[in-house]
Amino acid sequence: MSELPRPTEFELAILRVLWRRQSATVRQVFEDLKAERQLGYNTVLKTMLILLEKGLVHRDESERSHIYRAARQEQETQAGMLRDLLHRAFGGSAQKLVMAALKEAPLSREEASEVKAMLEAARKRRGE
Repeated sequence: MSELPRPTEFELAILRVLWRRQSATVRQVFEDLKAERQLGYNTVLKTMLILLEKGLVHRDESERSHIYRAARQEQETQAGMLRDLLHRAFGGSAQKLVMAALKEAPLSREEASEVKAMLEAARKRRGE
């Protein structure tokens, strides 16, 4: 599976709408986003066309209003962005990335418990 280009912050906002809705018209994306940021319909349209050119969304042109959907699942996009960040900013060190993330956003008790369970499962997979 080839890597797609990294989405910009605004492109990610649009992708989040598409992931939540499964698919949407430009108008629907615009309506969802206008509540959280000041923007115009044409800005959303142009950005969605850029996403299409980048291969980050697919467009169904069978109806009058074109329907867009994300080309990749949210987790796939996040994993690609994480791999890129891991290598570019942390020299490939998962430990450095995790430590930096924990310093920036400490875990709740529930999150810490979930992380402990994930670490234990990883140890078992490695046969420790």
